[in-house]
Amino acid sequence: MPDTAAILLMDDVRYRWPGRASFGLHVPKLALAAGETVLLLGESGSGKSTLLSLICGTIIAQSGGVSVAGTQIADLSAGQRDRFRAEQIGLIFQQFNLLPFASVQDNILLPLQFAPQRRRRVADLKAEAAQLCRDLGLPDGVMTTRAGRLSVGQQQRVAAARALIGTPPLIIADEPTSSLDAASQSTFLDLLFAQSRAHDTALLMVSHDARLSDQFDRVIHMSDIATSERAAA
Repeated sequence: MPDTAAILLMDDVRYRWPGRASFGLHVPKLALAAGETVLLLGESGSGKSTLLSLICGTIIAQSGGVSVAGTQIADLSAGQRDRFRAEQIGLIFQQFNLLPFASVQDNILLPLQFAPQRRRRVADLKAEAAQLCRDLGLPDGVMTTRAGRLSVGQQQRVAAARALIGTPPLIIADEPTSSLDAASQSTFLDLLFAQSRAHDTALLMVSHDARLSDQFDRVIHMSDIATSERAAA
């Protein structure tokens, strides 16, 4: 895949957390194309969280480049990185991070409050949120329900709708299916893939579960794309 087609591009990236016994990560190359679904496999402690933090700009590489949708993350100030992340990256967290006392609709629309460009891509906010809920298999009338009253599977779908609203070019999902059984995992991924294809959105999903591999366009292992090391105390 040529670099010019990459929604996400990491090139010779190095980062080491501060401290004498610190963890370091080196990523020679990682690229994702528009519309591509990629499963990233790695055990605990392999550097997956550090990698996601570098992509999202919550930490900055000490050398090398991280580019999302053509923008070099290191060229942005801290405030600009926060706004850029809201505009360009949809995040699905392992624990979903929904506001339990807010409605489903308010949870889905929340990232658009911090992303005016992403918001402008949505002609009718409420209608788009409701359509995403239908596409993700949520029941009619769920929009006014408090998120805390939903089942785990329903909360997961709301978290996916929140990430997909406004069609950001990159979706990052961090272990989003870890609390689901195999059948529910497959159903959820089918729905997520359909949305990704519809909007040509790149999807990077992090997991330790290799059984999901057949469902993705590409599978990569942390050990194949990154070198991790710990400094001696």
